[in-house]
Amino acid sequence: MLFRRSDDRISLLCFLFVYVDLVDFGDGIFTVDGDKWRHLWKLASFEFSTRNLHNFSSVVFMSNGVKLAKNISLLAAADETMNLQALLLKFTLDSIFKVGFGFDLDTLSGLDEASNRFMKVFDESNSLTFWRFVDLLWKVKRYFSIGPEAELKKTIRMVDEFVHELIRNKREQMKDTNLHRDKEDMTDKYLRDITLSFVIA
Repeated sequence: MLFRRSDDRISLLCFLFVYVDLVDFGDGIFTVDGDKWRHLWKLASFEFSTRNLHNFSSVVFMSNGVKLAKNISLLAAADETMNLQALLLKFTLDSIFKVGFGFDLDTLSGLDEASNRFMKVFDESNSLTFWRFVDLLWKVKRYFSIGPEAELKKTIRMVDEFVHELIRNKREQMKDTNLHRDKEDMTDKYLRDITLSFVIA
């Protein structure tokens, strides 16, 4: 058991090291220990386990599940090739952003140009980051900002701009409400990292 936990810890550290640019976990819930982990876990549990949010998220996932099934049915009926991984990514993004920000990303419909661009660059960022597992020189390329690492830096910047704009808009909408938040932990960076962590997971 001790060896297995040690192996799991090493695997997690390797994953975090490779994905550090796309999701800067920092002091987030996935990397801290002890009292800080318990504090963030309680905060996240409260945010995502209240009855209203649970009911709301169920409706969101079911609604987007219907859209996903409809897309698959239409492609199957037309005897067209489908990219199931891309469809599932759209389903995940639409659901997480609706529950987390109250924002209809609506990539499943393909009608919103800004959302489509975000979905594309997020997918590219994830793919480019994944290739670090097989590219032994990725740290050198990142240092000199060449090849795929230069493209990754560009796509991550676009992801950041899109997500932070959503967070700013959401804060403006909530500015006059009486919701009590832990401002120290619920920073823009924390919201950005935790949201992308859920999507990647």
